[in-house]
Amino acid sequence: MERRIGAAIILISEQGEIQRINSLISEHSDIILGRQGIPLKDRPLSVISLVLEGDTDRIGALTGKLGRLPGVKVKSLLAG
Repeated sequence: MERRIGAAIILISEQGEIQRINSLISEHSDIILGRQGIPLKDRPLSVISLVLEGDTDRIGALTGKLGRLPGVKVKSLLAG
């Protein structure tokens, strides 16, 4: 399959899910080019942004698993 570049924004309102999120990200580390985590101290919310390179199945597997966690929302974008 064709490898594509993309990005995912993960919004976390359930801090108890952080360990599961980190485990899923680690399991898919082969498609992650970069990661940035931002804790929002004035809100009960954290943001993780990922830059990804992989086929659509692998990217979809990661974002789908993350999006099914309680208190986690994921938005992704794939280029060309």
